[in-house]
Amino acid sequence: MIATHPVTDRSGAKVTRLAWLDALRGIGAMAVVAEHALPWLMPSLRPYWFSLGMYGVLVFFLVSGYIIPASLENRGDVGAFWVSRVFRLYPLYLLVIAAVLVMAFWVPVRQEVPRHASAVAAHVSMLLDVVHTGALADPMWTLSYEMVFYLLVTALFVGGVHRRSGTLAIAFGAVAVAAGLVLSAPLLPGPWPAVAACVLFLAGLACLITGRFRTVAAYALGLMALVLLVFGSFVPWFGAAILAVMFTGTALYRWERGTGGLGPVVAAAALVAAAPVWSIQAGWWWVQPDVWITTIVLAGGTFALGMVLRGRRVPGVLTWLGLISYSVYLVHHPLLKYLNALAGDLRSLTPTGQAAVALGYLVALLTLSWLTYRFVEAPAQALGRRITRRRSSSPSSPTGRDIPVPG
Repeated sequence: MIATHPVTDRSGAKVTRLAWLDALRGIGAMAVVAEHALPWLMPSLRPYWFSLGMYGVLVFFLVSGYIIPASLENRGDVGAFWVSRVFRLYPLYLLVIAAVLVMAFWVPVRQEVPRHASAVAAHVSMLLDVVHTGALADPMWTLSYEMVFYLLVTALFVGGVHRRSGTLAIAFGAVAVAAGLVLSAPLLPGPWPAVAACVLFLAGLACLITGRFRTVAAYALGLMALVLLVFGSFVPWFGAAILAVMFTGTALYRWERGTGGLGPVVAAAALVAAAPVWSIQAGWWWVQPDVWITTIVLAGGTFALGMVLRGRRVPGVLTWLGLISYSVYLVHHPLLKYLNALAGDLRSLTPTGQAAVALGYLVALLTLSWLTYRFVEAPAQALGRRITRRRSSSPSSPTGRDIPVPG
């Protein structure tokens, strides 16, 4: 029996969530918060034998890889899947973008964000990292790979080859190793990839949701995502490694249900671990073999422990953190920048002063994240579900009948 917990949305409907996945999301989010906050608030506590931030991100990617294909397959309707994704991701994302722009009167926008229309296009599509464009809020870079994964999974589902997760995990791991050996920068430079990708993304998304030219749109978007991942990313080997991790999560889902083995999981993990060893772009401390491999092992071990304990009762604080994890993830960095702008360099404080500021920051972050979840995320998700129900009940609405429905 897998532990679940019901959540009531703004419409009063009960939504069942997997408690162990929420716990992992909560752990991942707080690890990323610690990675960004410790250097400014309590630098003596930041570990360097592994990367806290990358650990949290890898846990997130494994969770997405595990649950997203299952969500699409269980729905059997590409349009409904994308409606749910849009209402899940964009409302809070746009709110944070607006807040950062308002804050720009006091806290300058990151230098990594181009002062060019391509930055607007990249933020609209969320394909920021794979069109080598800096994000307004630093953590938004991971959403690029989430979006690439959604587009690829959709194309695979429409093509009826979505169950080959293990093979895909190994393939992306091999691409990561090869890209690290030969690529040192994006092969699609300049602002045009961001603009072209945004136009194709919006047109393709409209087709996926309405059902018009859905198959063509799915293949076109999947191909675009693949090309941008390998040839447009800031660090090509890293982008491919992330997709290998996500498809490893899917392979674990297949294995859990008896439709796949663990061999591809082990092979993909080995390739991801080896990817930066001989890479041209591997000068950062967190991709040195000892740190990188330790981080991968800890993230994989955390996910494995979650799977082993998925039938047990999960502490309520972890499921609550998982519930608000998207808010925590997007809100924490702008809030930290604003705190630094107001209070100055906090590293000179006494340990007691640092602890007090860190506690205050954490309380403010969790309170604000709960509010954004309660009044932005939850209502938007409820609206998405209502739209999906209306689409499915309409006799003329497009359904998933033109694509393979899992048995």
